[in-house]
Amino acid sequence: MMPKNLEEAVKSSWGKDTCYPPSAEKWSSENSALGQCAVTALVVNDYLGGEILNCKSLHHYYNLLQDHTIVDLTKSQFPEGTLINSDRFVLRENLLYGESAEKANTLNRYYILRKRVSDKLACSQPTPIFNF
Repeated sequence: MMPKNLEEAVKSSWGKDTCYPPSAEKWSSENSALGQCAVTALVVNDYLGGEILNCKSLHHYYNLLQDHTIVDLTKSQFPEGTLINSDRFVLRENLLYGESAEKANTLNRYYILRKRVSDKLACSQPTPIFNF
């Protein structure tokens, strides 16, 4: 289950500087989810665990939680009715490192988003991933 405070913190932390570089010129507050999928999937994974899914045809990333809940905070960047396939699981390392990640500046964009979300959640902690 997606904690509302985490969803709000993520969505309010998006900016042009966290947008996928080829989409940055089209980014606006009216479509703030544009180009945010990889870094958002990484941050959601930080807080909730699970797996990161990829729809290759849309170059889109989103999350599958351990309870089989799909969390896709950036699907609003696409027109209503867009079919988002679950083509494959992606390792965090593959999103953060390597040639395509370097070209997309993913690591830096992820750090920016993670810091903003962390700052916004400082007073309210997200639901823990594991119960000990």
